[in-house]
Amino acid sequence: MSVRVLIADDDPSMRGALGDMLSSEPGYLVVGLAADPESAIELAGTHRPDVAILDVKMPGGGGMRAAEGIRTASPATRIVALSAWDDRETMTRMRRAGACGYLVKGGAPDDLIELIERIRA
Repeated sequence: MSVRVLIADDDPSMRGALGDMLSSEPGYLVVGLAADPESAIELAGTHRPDVAILDVKMPGGGGMRAAEGIRTASPATRIVALSAWDDRETMTRMRRAGACGYLVKGGAPDDLIELIERIRA
């Protein structure tokens, strides 16, 4: 059974790169791509992904707004925060909003796969 993934990032190239990377991984299925928190929440409610990867700094409330909404729309979805920032305050705020994991952009692709596997275990 595939891991169903939703990706939300306001940068189209980042959304595309993540989508392509995860789609090429055996056992992963990208069920939605969103450019803002509202779209992410709507897609999560429709597709009930196993994992949602959320950009922390998206316009419209960012990953925190998306995480809070996804927790309501699809409570079983595990949330991964993805950010260019690695400061403790941002990490803490995302965890309070519902993120199970936090990853800094620019890391190795395997880091994301390992994190997804870890939070699903």
